Amino acid sequence: MKTALKIIKTVLMVLATMIIILAVVRSVGMGINKITPKGGINESFYVDINGNSQWINIYGQDINNPVLLYLHGGPGSATSPVDYSFTRKWSDVYTVVTWDQRNVGKSFDKKNISDKITKDIMMADGKAMTEFLLSYMGKEKITLLGHSWGSMFGANLSLEYPQYYDAFIGTGQCIDIYENEARLYAAAKEWTNGDAQGEALLEKWSPENSDSLESMAARSKIMDRYGYGMMKDGRDYNIVATILFNPNYMVKDYIGYVKNIAISMNPYLSFFAHGLYECSLSGKYDYKVPYYNINGDMDYQTNYDMACEYFEKVNAPDKKMYVMKNATHGLLESRSEEFSEYVHDIANRMGKK
Repeated sequence: MKTALKIIKTVLMVLATMIIILAVVRSVGMGINKITPKGGINESFYVDINGNSQWINIYGQDINNPVLLYLHGGPGSATSPVDYSFTRKWSDVYTVVTWDQRNVGKSFDKKNISDKITKDIMMADGKAMTEFLLSYMGKEKITLLGHSWGSMFGANLSLEYPQYYDAFIGTGQCIDIYENEARLYAAAKEWTNGDAQGEALLEKWSPENSDSLESMAARSKIMDRYGYGMMKDGRDYNIVATILFNPNYMVKDYIGYVKNIAISMNPYLSFFAHGLYECSLSGKYDYKVPYYNINGDMDYQTNYDMACEYFEKVNAPDKKMYVMKNATHGLLESRSEEFSEYVHDIANRMGKK
């Protein structure tokens, strides 16, 4: 009995020691990431956007640099647990603003959760956030960089309010949801032909059946199974260290993120199945701001061929397509260094540095 108690006591002491060490290491790592660069900016706070409290982080190495607003994908899934790890790679040429959109991530608030998400609501939020940043940062214009849903969101904002933006950068560029899903379904039918497990997955998803978490999961599994998954190349950063040393997330924030993700996603499911169609860029080719794309040539999440076809029709003061070979939809995270090089090239192209 005494031996058992001694073992238990030893185990508890070891666990306590490990927890203390982990807490100290986390505190040091977070402290380093919270440091404001000399002459730069590192701020996190909430902004009232159309009656909804929405979280942003502003990070840059030189306060005089142009401002870039990063629009995460989804819709309905924030990237704030990890996005500082790759967006800060642009912070020497841009002051980067990361934003958790309406009721996702750190912007989630059960009291303010929207019953319905529409194009008009998202466009109004984008306009209001832009106007806030122009005023807060003392800029005449800002740059937009949107990934996936964010690329469609950003393109629509650039088309509607060109007076606010000096450039649009789309990555994983989404053009038209109806055609995008139709092309993916056609490709998936070829991939799954003769594969019983693949065919079973395809029965759970189709362009007409895409408004549930189950169907969306099946869609992702199909692409993963045949080598076109978003993160087929993994991440080029350590996910554990990134989460552990995130300067913007306390333990309670991570718990809330996991706990509330299904609730926060609910209003976006109908938007994904219906509202996204209203955001189509088809036929909208005339931009008054420079138009840039960074796309992976194996992207089926948002169809690469469609992005190329659209790009050829775009009229803009300047435009350029950057192609990442053998890259899928997760190119910002899987090959963030290469992606950053293209962002820097765009900044140089615009004479920002």
